Amino acid sequence: MIPPERKQILVVDDEANLRRVLSAQLTREGYDVHVAEDGEAALLLLRENHIDLVITDLRMPKVDGMDLLRAALRDDPTRPVLMMTAHGTVETAVEALKTGAFDYLTKPFDQQEVRIIVKKALRTRELESHDASRVEEAKDEPLVGARFGIIGQSQPVLDVYAVLERVAGTPTTVLVTGESGTGKELVARALHENSPRRENPFIKVNCAAIPKDLMEAELFGYERGAFTGAVAAKPGRFELASGGTLFLDEIGELPVDMQVKLLRVLQESEFERVGGIKTMKVDVRLVAATNRDLKKEIGHGSFREDLYYRLNVVPIALPALRERKSDIPLLVEHFVKKFNTRLQKRISGVDEAAMERLTAHAWPGNIRELENVVERAVLFADGELIAVHDLSEELRGGASRDRREPTVATTPLVHETPVPAPASDGLKEQVKAAMTRLEKELIERALLSTHGNVTHAARLLKISRKGLQLKMKELGLREKDAD
Repeated sequence: MIPPERKQILVVDDEANLRRVLSAQLTREGYDVHVAEDGEAALLLLRENHIDLVITDLRMPKVDGMDLLRAALRDDPTRPVLMMTAHGTVETAVEALKTGAFDYLTKPFDQQEVRIIVKKALRTRELESHDASRVEEAKDEPLVGARFGIIGQSQPVLDVYAVLERVAGTPTTVLVTGESGTGKELVARALHENSPRRENPFIKVNCAAIPKDLMEAELFGYERGAFTGAVAAKPGRFELASGGTLFLDEIGELPVDMQVKLLRVLQESEFERVGGIKTMKVDVRLVAATNRDLKKEIGHGSFREDLYYRLNVVPIALPALRERKSDIPLLVEHFVKKFNTRLQKRISGVDEAAMERLTAHAWPGNIRELENVVERAVLFADGELIAVHDLSEELRGGASRDRREPTVATTPLVHETPVPAPASDGLKEQVKAAMTRLEKELIERALLSTHGNVTHAARLLKISRKGLQLKMKELGLREKDAD
């Protein structure tokens, strides 16, 4: 199998020395680092590479950090962007975070601070890629069968719309529950964007991605010298979200000692920074989400009952995809359009037999799994319509295939392969040979889909351009029509 390789980070700053120092640190820590001296050069690198994380200065010539942030998120809404600024005011941080930045670094910063924030950002991206369901409303054309940016017309989804209509405009705390991949963040954003707070920050925190010993500093901020690495005071998420909405995802992961402090903020709307003595007042609308059964967690002693009732003022339970199968054709239509644009394809839809397979599937991964299946089908489909043989082996079942196709799992570009018949070679040799054949087939498919463009093929395979070139050389594949 083609290895996922190291995470790719883009560092953007007009100061050559800072680029050099930050690049050296991140390279030592095991990342592939790309550097750009301004936002214009960074945009080119974003188009040519599968960038997992962007670290950018705020003030730069040509294209500044805020414009680069918006462009990076348009290209991939799940990609975290860290802003660097020597002007570390709360107002600057709020603007960047409101626009969609994951976090910010105030110059000068130390290596430990960079290390922690980078790991947290990449961990959050990893969790969201497995658990989140991002069915975002298109800006240029309205989605058919969609409201609040959520796609669906089944009764369970209509029930969600009804609750959103009643509570979006209020300051009431909401607890969103549902399995992974059902769209909990999407509901939180809908609550914010359809409220009087829409012009103020929407700040999200994935509680599962933050080390327990840093949780208090993350939520409430800290003063200079509060702990090792606290080289300057920094506001927490509650402070940054004041006037807006704070979304606490995976609330069930919050340590019990932090639950007490969260309860106080919810009841009294005040807190102190770590290492500080000044009490700060905030006006925050809280939305929490979890895929856990919090009542069971209460019974186990891992979640406070008083906090549960404070959070569960308005509950919104999201249905699993298997409970709203009539929405699958609408979701499939949306994803086909999305991946036609991203993969430069012209698929017009799904044939009847393939749609029957899609609606019959149990979808344990919910909308995220469906999105992955459609991405794979759009990538490998040769005709105008997605057919059964374009689906993954799990969905094809025993269906006959009219041509030889690589077998692909529901995760895009992760292929299954038939077990080879016993041979004289040992197990390791057989596995190595099978993996080599599979790697070659994957690369050939990606190159065919991108008309031989190595840069675009590397993005499809989610590896670096250099990594793909080395693998092509190793497998004896010529770089035809390479850019």
